[in-house]
Amino acid sequence: MKFTTPATTNPIDQLKVVGRALDRIDGPAKTTGSAPYAYEQHAAAPNAAYGYVLGAGIAKGRIASIDLEPARRAPGVIAVISAANAGTLGKGKMNTARLLGGPEIQHYHQAIALVVAESFEQARAAASLIEVAYAKEKGAYDLDKARGSAKVPKADKPDTKVGDFERAYTGAPVLLDATYRTPDHSHAMMEPHASIASWEGDKLTVWTANQMIDWTRGDLAKTLGIPKENVRLVSPYIGGGFGGKLFLRAEALLAALGARAARRPVKVALSRPLMINNTTHRPATIQRIRIGATRDGKISAIGHETWSGDLPGGQPEQAVQQTRLLYAGAHRMTRTRLAVLDLPEGNAMRAPGEAPGLMALEIAMDEMAEKLKIDPVTFRILNDTKVDPEKPGRPFSQRRLIECLRSGAERFGWKERSAEPGKKREGRWLIGMGVAAAFRNNLVMKSGARIRLDGKGVVTVETDMTDIGTGSYTIIAQTAAEMMGVGIDKVVVKLGDSRFPVSAGSGGQWGANSATAGVYAACMKLREAVAQKLGMNPAEAQFAGGAVSAGGKSVPLAQAGELVAEDTMEYGDLDKKFQQSTFGAHFVEVAVDAATGETRVRRMLAVCAAGRILNPKSARSQVIGAMTMGLGAALMEELVVDKRSGFFVNHDLAGYEVPVHADVPHQEVIFLDETDPVSSPMKAKGVGELGICGVAAAVANAVYNATGVRVRDYPLTLDKLLEKMPAMT
Repeated sequence: MKFTTPATTNPIDQLKVVGRALDRIDGPAKTTGSAPYAYEQHAAAPNAAYGYVLGAGIAKGRIASIDLEPARRAPGVIAVISAANAGTLGKGKMNTARLLGGPEIQHYHQAIALVVAESFEQARAAASLIEVAYAKEKGAYDLDKARGSAKVPKADKPDTKVGDFERAYTGAPVLLDATYRTPDHSHAMMEPHASIASWEGDKLTVWTANQMIDWTRGDLAKTLGIPKENVRLVSPYIGGGFGGKLFLRAEALLAALGARAARRPVKVALSRPLMINNTTHRPATIQRIRIGATRDGKISAIGHETWSGDLPGGQPEQAVQQTRLLYAGAHRMTRTRLAVLDLPEGNAMRAPGEAPGLMALEIAMDEMAEKLKIDPVTFRILNDTKVDPEKPGRPFSQRRLIECLRSGAERFGWKERSAEPGKKREGRWLIGMGVAAAFRNNLVMKSGARIRLDGKGVVTVETDMTDIGTGSYTIIAQTAAEMMGVGIDKVVVKLGDSRFPVSAGSGGQWGANSATAGVYAACMKLREAVAQKLGMNPAEAQFAGGAVSAGGKSVPLAQAGELVAEDTMEYGDLDKKFQQSTFGAHFVEVAVDAATGETRVRRMLAVCAAGRILNPKSARSQVIGAMTMGLGAALMEELVVDKRSGFFVNHDLAGYEVPVHADVPHQEVIFLDETDPVSSPMKAKGVGELGICGVAAAVANAVYNATGVRVRDYPLTLDKLLEKMPAMT
């Protein structure tokens, strides 16, 4: 469906329901525990057996021998699955490594067996009896060492070039050349990767925790070698994903294999260590940034190079994406290189590319501002651009970075910041402020929905869109209520089932805008059907207050009876005509103990320009959650690699540190009043990933302002500060 409706007649612009800070309609179910997650679908799959996954004990090599018999003889065991008896398995297009290893081992904790038993405890005990002998091979686990052999990846636009960067950089009067490092990160979501599988003849149903229903359904069918129409995926509630549940993972495949062998439903959940080493993570990066500028602060040359690693056939961390679009500069260069590392698969984690990229770029911008003796906010404003710097003929659909920076500086009290680092104290605490720009591209995805109207005027929405804790249920209900002219209490939303029309899914910050646009399209089709059935001109029909009005008459919506409409929103070549992005600014105040280097974040502010905000309450929750993740990335989060054996050592929530309540200060979020009619008929954009972009750099810049110690290697742990801290007086 094309959206050419003028703003004055677009039903969504009534804003009676859309744009309001409504409570989440799934809130009561979540808070009372009646919203079942995948592992809790007891009623859907009664008499389920339990599966326990055994992961490989080496990172690279082969299984020399594996003895499953001790496990088969253990009490309660129903079946034991390995590569030897699983049958021929294909490989889905979304997975770098095979989901069931053997005899070749591609990474540590790659699944090599599943034990199915009457109870979880019996399955776990039996799995410990499996005897495996390995033939280890030498692997590559150190990005610094592998960097020299990194190659140009098979990725979309790995390198870009505008003008003559090298010449312009060399000739610039003020230069910066710095290298930054970001570590491997874990998604660390609360709900583990979990699935229940059940077969009825040759038909498979999987209740799972997954963000992208159609992608995963297709990959599961391909892996099992069965028709896609024989697979049903159900995922109505998800306890966090952050990109870690975008794709088919081992537990879903093994649940299906286990259920087929046991001839009854089987449930499988990955333990936390298996989640961290078996599934995906955000890969570490090494980033070199060079900036050349005139003495009055105009960037003349900007270059950004990044190195990351992944398994053979994997993808790079696209950390240069924002540098191509965020600041002006006539001469530009970006390069992406990918090394082979035999670590668990690197893949998408909240704001892939921009999150780690801005961790480096926005420190570099602060360092350059200091060299120029220009205020960091002023320096960023001075180098703003209104067009795509790599394609000057393509404008941004909306770009309000300057307003984000200026309004944030005013609100945060930026003028109170000391321009000279290490000069502001409160007793033993060194006080500093930091800023960073926020940027995340606005992606739109084809998305469909089905709308049902019953004889009581109740509107039911069906779409395979998922809710990973983001509020999808509520904004979809708000959209349908606005379009059909009913209260939100008259809308029922059904999500996360592959029997429903294919939606955008939850990922890439595209979910809210794209999924609601698909609901908009289906509602427009239903409005037309209702008007025609009631004998009205669809172009004149008004839907409000549970009634339909046109030509001087008004009829209750329920009088239209039972109707069903289905449609899909598509976008064509929209991205070729406009550069669509979201913008923001993050401001942070920290206090650093002058004696110990302990860092405490005291205040955080995010100003976001992200199109129409469909529900300010849930959007704010998304942003403060993202700000919290950014704080963690700055100060504590790091998957520590055992570079001898090739695995993440701190593979649980005791060793992998994330922020807790005591770490998180007052957080304020401001949404600029903005609509973007280019983006979709909703005039919205994504915001959940914008909220993390730039946060870590703002914290790092604040720590520098407080202490005068510049750290370019995340996380900013106190050991990296102590040696260079100013002496206490």
